[in-house]
Parts: sequence; C-alpha cells; structure tokens
Amino acid sequence: MDDQPLDQRVQAIQPSFTLKLERWVNRGVEGFVRHWLAFFNLLFLVYVGLPLLAPVLMELGAEAPARVIYTIYRPACHQLPERSFFLFGEQPVYSRAELPANGVADSDNIFVRRNYIGDPEYGYKVAICERDVAIYGSMFLMGLIFALARGHLPRLKARYVLLFALPMALDGLTQLVGLRESSWALRVITGGLFGIGLVWFAYPYIEESMKKTVIRKE
Repeated sequence: MDDQPLDQRVQAIQPSFTLKLERWVNRGVEGFVRHWLAFFNLLFLVYVGLPLLAPVLMELGAEAPARVIYTIYRPACHQLPERSFFLFGEQPVYSRAELPANGVADSDNIFVRRNYIGDPEYGYKVAICERDVAIYGSMFLMGLIFALARGHLPRLKARYVLLFALPMALDGLTQLVGLRESSWALRVITGGLFGIGLVWFAYPYIEESMKKTVIRKE
C-alpha cells in the first residue's frame, strides 16, 4: 500500500470516507424521523429557556454570557423593556413611565430603548418579549401534551387555526399602528393561543408524514 502513488492512495481512501459519511447522514435522518417530536420539544425548551437564563446570569454577576444571549436574540425580537418580563426586581413588568429616566429606558428611540437590560433595583429583563415567551413556551407545553396524547388528540382543522391566530394579529396590529397599547396579560394570552393553535394544527400532519417515511424505509 505504501508503494502506491499518492493519487492512488487518495482514491482508495475517498470511497471509504464517502461511505461512512453517507451512513452517518442516514442514521441522523432516521433518528430525526423517529424522534422528531423530542427534537422539536427540546428545541423550543432551549429557545425559550435561554432568554430566561439571561437575567439569572446577570443577577449572578455573569454579565458576559448574559449579554451574549441578549445579542443572539436581538435579531429575533424587539426586546423593548416595557414589553418584557423582568426577574429579580420590584415588579415582573414595567410601563415606560415606570422605567428609570436615564436616557436609555425612557428614550423615544426604540433602538436605544431596547438596549436597556435592567439593573439591581428594577431587575433584569428576559431576552425576548412577553408575547414571544408565551408563543414559544406554549409551543413547548403543547408539544408535551401532544406526546402524552399521541394518537388521541383530534386534528385541528385549518379553518379553526384563524381562531387561534386572529387575537394575536389584532392585538399586535392595533398596538403597532398606535391605536392602543396592549397589556402584558393580552400579549401572553394571545401569544399562547397562537402557539397552541400552531402546534395543534401542524404536529398531526408532521406525525403522519414521519410515519409514512418510516414505513417506506422498512
């Protein structure tokens, strides 16, 4: 083997590596197909858990990793303090008027206001807004319910999905255009309804598709 030219040895190695890579990919795909629900539940748990971990880290003095979490979630959420939950402070939620007038939390510029993380007196904000906590938290909880009621949960018809999505759309749109200011309770309720409806509608179809894939492979 050592007497062979280099190009021949490379050609001999390539098929072996390609075969191993193909086996790894096939095993990964097969594992996802069989355990997709556990994967999604873990994904949503991590997605909603890390923003809750950020204020905990701030309270413990681990500012650097906490700020990494805030930065990672910044493109996915507005992170406005008056629409976010706070931990370790006097209140779990604050209006703009209740936040400290330090040129950041009370700024009219939302890109400045979102930078306010909190302080020891007011506590530290969760890295995603109240509505996002409700959406992804309810998707995780609904995923657990789906796992427990697998095969027994009636499928949600498409026309009923609007009943779960419309309250959030109305609440968010009217707030966005300045017609009214929503409350933390409405954000949680409407976000939670949307997350529940989305999982209830989508997961049975995903389950059916994955079962067909397993049957075809066998």
